[in-house]
Amino acid sequence: MARGSNTSNQAVVRGARKALDQFKYEVAHELGIQGADDGYWGEIPARQCGAVGGHMVRKMIEMAEQSLANRAR
Repeated sequence: MARGSNTSNQAVVRGARKALDQFKYEVAHELGIQGADDGYWGEIPARQCGAVGGHMVRKMIEMAEQSLANRAR
């Protein structure tokens, strides 16, 4: 971790950890990443793990934008 960084890998919303983990595996499956299904990511290259995280963020932003657009109607 970078010096001075004060982040943690915890879900902000209580109870969201399980849903986020399920979402992570769904995204990995969509991207065709093999080997993550058993819960062990040690043999998956960092580039592919990063792709999962990046795709998760894109999808979460899309969901938030749609939620905001629906509220504005």
